[in-house]
Amino acid sequence: MKTLKILTGVVIVALIIVFATGSIEFGEDRENFYADDPKQDREYSDDQSEKQAPPKVNEVLESSDPEVESDFGYSIGDKAANFRLQNVDDEYVSLSDYPDAKGFIVIFTTNHCPYSVAYEDRINNLDKKYASQGFPVIAINPNNPQAYPEDSFENMKIRAKEKGFTFPYLFDKGQVVYPKYGATKTPHVFLLEKKEADHIVKYIGAIDDNYKNSDKVKNHFVEEAVDALLAGEEIKTKTTVAIGCSIKK
Repeated sequence: MKTLKILTGVVIVALIIVFATGSIEFGEDRENFYADDPKQDREYSDDQSEKQAPPKVNEVLESSDPEVESDFGYSIGDKAANFRLQNVDDEYVSLSDYPDAKGFIVIFTTNHCPYSVAYEDRINNLDKKYASQGFPVIAINPNNPQAYPEDSFENMKIRAKEKGFTFPYLFDKGQVVYPKYGATKTPHVFLLEKKEADHIVKYIGAIDDNYKNSDKVKNHFVEEAVDALLAGEEIKTKTTVAIGCSIKK
Protein backbone atom coordinates (compact mmCIF):
# COMPACT_ATOMS: atom_id res chain seq x y z
CA MET A 1 0.00 0.00 0.00
CA LYS A 2 2.79 2.36 0.92
CA THR A 3 4.53 1.54 -2.37
CA LEU A 4 1.35 2.30 -4.33
CA LYS A 5 1.06 5.70 -2.69
CA ILE A 6 4.68 6.48 -3.56
CA LEU A 7 4.16 5.47 -7.20
CA THR A 8 0.97 7.55 -7.41
CA GLY A 9 2.83 10.55 -6.05
CA VAL A 10 5.64 10.11 -8.57
CA VAL A 11 3.13 9.90 -11.42
CA ILE A 12 1.32 13.06 -10.26
CA VAL A 13 4.59 14.97 -9.96
CA ALA A 14 5.62 13.79 -13.44
CA LEU A 15 2.30 14.89 -14.91
CA ILE A 16 2.65 18.30 -13.29
CA ILE A 17 6.15 18.71 -14.77
CA VAL A 18 5.01 17.66 -18.25
CA PHE A 19 2.05 20.02 -18.15
CA ALA A 20 4.15 22.92 -16.87
CA THR A 21 6.78 22.40 -19.60
CA GLY A 22 4.15 22.28 -22.29
CA SER A 23 2.60 25.50 -21.07
CA ILE A 24 5.93 27.32 -21.17
CA GLU A 25 6.65 26.14 -24.72
CA PHE A 26 3.18 27.07 -25.85
CA GLY A 27 3.60 30.48 -24.23
CA GLU A 28 6.93 31.05 -26.06
CA ASP A 29 5.35 30.04 -29.36
CA ARG A 30 2.58 32.54 -28.88
CA GLU A 31 5.09 35.21 -27.95
CA ASN A 32 7.15 34.59 -31.15
CA PHE A 33 4.03 34.71 -33.29
CA TYR A 34 2.68 37.98 -31.99
CA ALA A 35 5.65 39.95 -30.75
CA ASP A 36 7.71 42.24 -32.93
CA ASP A 37 10.67 40.43 -34.46
CA PRO A 38 13.62 42.87 -34.57
CA LYS A 39 15.10 41.12 -37.59
CA GLN A 40 11.83 41.28 -39.46
CA ASP A 41 11.50 44.94 -38.54
CA ARG A 42 14.97 45.73 -39.86
CA GLU A 43 14.36 43.95 -43.13
CA TYR A 44 11.02 45.67 -43.55
CA SER A 45 12.58 49.01 -42.82
CA ASP A 46 15.28 48.39 -45.39
CA ASP A 47 12.70 47.47 -47.96
CA GLN A 48 10.69 50.55 -47.12
CA SER A 49 13.73 52.80 -47.37
CA GLU A 50 14.32 51.51 -50.89
CA LYS A 51 10.73 52.02 -51.87
CA GLN A 52 10.50 55.43 -50.21
CA ALA A 53 13.90 56.84 -51.13
CA PRO A 54 14.15 60.58 -50.48
CA PRO A 55 13.48 62.66 -53.56
CA LYS A 56 16.46 63.90 -55.52
CA VAL A 57 17.12 67.54 -54.91
CA ASN A 58 19.99 68.30 -57.27
CA GLU A 59 18.74 67.16 -60.60
CA VAL A 60 17.62 67.89 -64.09
CA LEU A 61 13.84 67.84 -64.02
CA GLU A 62 13.08 65.51 -66.87
CA SER A 63 10.30 66.45 -69.23
CA SER A 64 7.84 64.17 -70.95
CA ASP A 65 8.51 66.18 -74.09
CA PRO A 66 11.03 64.20 -76.21
CA GLU A 67 12.36 67.47 -77.63
CA VAL A 68 13.66 68.46 -74.19
CA GLU A 69 16.72 66.29 -74.50
CA SER A 70 20.39 67.01 -74.80
CA ASP A 71 23.32 64.65 -74.81
CA PHE A 72 25.71 67.17 -76.31
CA GLY A 73 24.32 70.53 -75.26
CA TYR A 74 21.72 72.88 -76.63
CA SER A 75 21.53 74.83 -79.86
CA ILE A 76 19.47 77.89 -80.64
CA GLY A 77 15.77 77.00 -80.71
CA ASP A 78 16.09 73.92 -78.49
CA LYS A 79 13.85 73.39 -75.49
CA ALA A 80 15.98 73.55 -72.35
CA ALA A 81 15.39 71.27 -69.41
CA ASN A 82 14.25 72.58 -66.08
CA PHE A 83 16.37 71.80 -63.01
CA ARG A 84 16.29 71.94 -59.24
CA LEU A 85 19.52 72.99 -57.55
CA GLN A 86 20.53 74.21 -54.12
CA ASN A 87 21.00 77.93 -53.70
CA VAL A 88 23.49 79.63 -51.38
CA ASP A 89 20.60 80.31 -48.97
CA ASP A 90 20.18 76.50 -48.72
CA GLU A 91 16.82 76.61 -50.50
CA TYR A 92 16.27 74.73 -53.75
CA VAL A 93 15.51 76.67 -56.92
CA SER A 94 14.02 75.64 -60.24
CA LEU A 95 12.79 77.61 -63.24
CA SER A 96 9.22 76.74 -62.33
CA ASP A 97 9.60 78.85 -59.19
CA TYR A 98 9.22 81.92 -61.42
CA PRO A 99 5.71 81.72 -62.86
CA ASP A 100 5.76 85.36 -64.00
CA ALA A 101 9.17 85.23 -65.70
CA LYS A 102 9.39 85.88 -69.43
CA GLY A 103 12.69 84.03 -69.54
CA PHE A 104 16.00 83.54 -67.79
CA ILE A 105 19.61 84.58 -68.13
CA VAL A 106 21.27 81.31 -67.08
CA ILE A 107 24.98 81.83 -66.45
CA PHE A 108 27.43 79.07 -65.54
CA THR A 109 30.09 80.73 -63.41
CA THR A 110 32.43 80.02 -60.50
CA ASN A 111 34.31 81.58 -57.61
CA HIS A 112 37.88 80.93 -58.66
CA CYS A 113 37.92 81.60 -62.40
CA PRO A 114 39.47 85.03 -63.16
CA TYR A 115 37.08 85.50 -66.08
CA SER A 116 34.10 84.85 -63.81
CA VAL A 117 35.47 87.21 -61.19
CA ALA A 118 35.93 89.90 -63.85
CA TYR A 119 32.25 89.57 -64.77
CA GLU A 120 30.70 89.41 -61.29
CA ASP A 121 29.68 93.07 -61.17
CA ARG A 122 28.34 92.89 -64.71
CA ILE A 123 26.27 89.81 -63.83
CA ASN A 124 24.86 91.67 -60.85
CA ASN A 125 24.00 94.58 -63.14
CA LEU A 126 22.27 92.27 -65.61
CA ASP A 127 20.03 90.93 -62.84
CA LYS A 128 19.28 94.41 -61.49
CA LYS A 129 18.38 95.65 -64.96
CA TYR A 130 16.39 92.69 -66.27
CA ALA A 131 14.88 90.79 -63.32
CA SER A 132 12.17 93.43 -62.95
CA GLN A 133 11.48 93.13 -66.70
CA GLY A 134 10.97 89.38 -66.47
CA PHE A 135 14.45 88.06 -67.22
CA PRO A 136 16.21 87.27 -63.91
CA VAL A 137 19.74 85.91 -63.74
CA ILE A 138 20.15 82.31 -62.55
CA ALA A 139 23.83 81.61 -61.86
CA ILE A 140 25.09 78.03 -61.59
CA ASN A 141 28.48 76.85 -60.37
CA PRO A 142 29.23 73.71 -62.43
CA ASN A 143 32.66 72.90 -61.02
CA ASN A 144 33.64 69.88 -58.98
CA PRO A 145 34.86 71.34 -55.65
CA GLN A 146 37.23 68.41 -55.23
CA ALA A 147 39.11 69.77 -58.23
CA TYR A 148 38.87 73.35 -56.97
CA PRO A 149 38.03 73.67 -53.25
CA GLU A 150 37.58 77.41 -53.77
CA ASP A 151 34.40 76.51 -55.66
CA SER A 152 32.87 74.58 -52.76
CA PHE A 153 29.30 75.26 -51.68
CA GLU A 154 30.47 76.93 -48.47
CA ASN A 155 32.81 79.20 -50.41
CA MET A 156 29.98 80.03 -52.81
CA LYS A 157 28.00 81.32 -49.84
CA ILE A 158 30.92 83.49 -48.77
CA ARG A 159 31.46 84.86 -52.28
CA ALA A 160 27.78 85.61 -52.83
CA LYS A 161 27.69 87.57 -49.56
CA GLU A 162 30.90 89.45 -50.31
CA LYS A 163 29.68 90.52 -53.75
CA GLY A 164 26.07 91.10 -52.77
CA PHE A 165 24.66 88.81 -55.43
CA THR A 166 21.06 89.75 -56.13
CA PHE A 167 20.38 86.49 -57.99
CA PRO A 168 20.31 82.79 -57.06
CA TYR A 169 23.78 81.26 -57.08
CA LEU A 170 23.16 77.53 -57.45
CA PHE A 171 25.48 74.59 -56.93
CA ASP A 172 25.43 71.93 -59.66
CA LYS A 173 26.31 69.18 -57.19
CA GLY A 174 27.10 65.99 -59.06
CA GLN A 175 27.48 68.06 -62.26
CA VAL A 176 24.11 66.99 -63.65
CA VAL A 177 22.91 70.22 -65.26
CA TYR A 178 25.84 71.75 -67.15
CA PRO A 179 26.29 68.74 -69.51
CA LYS A 180 22.61 68.98 -70.46
CA TYR A 181 23.09 72.60 -71.43
CA GLY A 182 26.45 72.01 -73.04
CA ALA A 183 28.30 74.62 -71.01
CA THR A 184 32.06 74.35 -71.45
CA LYS A 185 33.38 77.58 -69.94
CA THR A 186 32.81 79.90 -67.04
CA PRO A 187 31.17 82.25 -67.56
CA HIS A 188 28.91 80.74 -70.23
CA VAL A 189 25.46 82.24 -70.90
CA PHE A 190 22.26 80.54 -72.03
CA LEU A 191 19.42 82.99 -72.59
CA LEU A 192 16.04 81.27 -72.36
CA GLU A 193 12.68 82.59 -73.46
CA LYS A 194 9.64 81.17 -71.75
CA LYS A 195 6.94 79.94 -74.09
CA GLU A 196 4.12 78.53 -71.96
CA ALA A 197 5.73 75.52 -70.24
CA ASP A 198 8.82 75.49 -72.46
CA HIS A 199 12.11 77.33 -72.14
CA ILE A 200 13.50 78.05 -75.59
CA VAL A 201 17.21 78.70 -76.03
CA LYS A 202 17.59 82.08 -77.72
CA TYR A 203 21.25 83.02 -77.17
CA ILE A 204 24.41 81.09 -76.22
CA GLY A 205 27.84 82.51 -75.53
CA ALA A 206 29.65 85.38 -73.86
CA ILE A 207 28.24 88.26 -71.83
CA ASP A 208 30.04 90.86 -73.94
CA ASP A 209 33.20 91.28 -75.99
CA ASN A 210 35.67 92.54 -73.39
CA TYR A 211 36.18 90.63 -70.15
CA LYS A 212 39.16 92.79 -69.16
CA ASN A 213 37.50 96.17 -69.11
CA SER A 214 33.78 96.82 -68.96
CA ASP A 215 34.35 100.42 -70.04
CA LYS A 216 35.74 99.25 -73.37
CA VAL A 217 32.93 96.87 -74.28
CA LYS A 218 31.64 97.45 -77.79
CA ASN A 219 29.08 94.66 -78.01
CA HIS A 220 26.83 93.84 -75.06
CA PHE A 221 25.67 90.50 -76.42
CA VAL A 222 23.36 89.46 -73.59
CA GLU A 223 21.81 92.90 -73.13
CA GLU A 224 21.20 93.22 -76.86
CA ALA A 225 19.60 89.77 -76.95
CA VAL A 226 17.30 90.42 -73.99
CA ASP A 227 16.36 93.85 -75.35
CA ALA A 228 15.42 92.23 -78.65
CA LEU A 229 13.20 89.68 -76.90
CA LEU A 230 11.52 92.39 -74.83
CA ALA A 231 10.89 94.38 -78.02
CA GLY A 232 9.57 91.33 -79.85
CA GLU A 233 12.40 91.53 -82.35
CA GLU A 234 14.80 89.00 -83.82
CA ILE A 235 18.08 88.65 -81.98
CA LYS A 236 20.89 89.73 -84.31
CA THR A 237 23.74 87.84 -82.66
CA LYS A 238 22.49 84.49 -81.37
CA THR A 239 25.76 82.75 -80.65
CA THR A 240 29.24 83.88 -79.62
CA VAL A 241 32.29 82.08 -78.30
CA ALA A 242 32.33 81.94 -74.52
CA ILE A 243 35.72 83.10 -73.25
CA GLY A 244 36.68 81.78 -69.83
CA CYS A 245 37.93 78.87 -67.74
CA SER A 246 37.16 75.28 -68.60
CA ILE A 247 34.67 73.53 -66.35
CA LYS A 248 36.49 71.38 -63.78
CA LYS A 249 35.31 67.77 -63.50
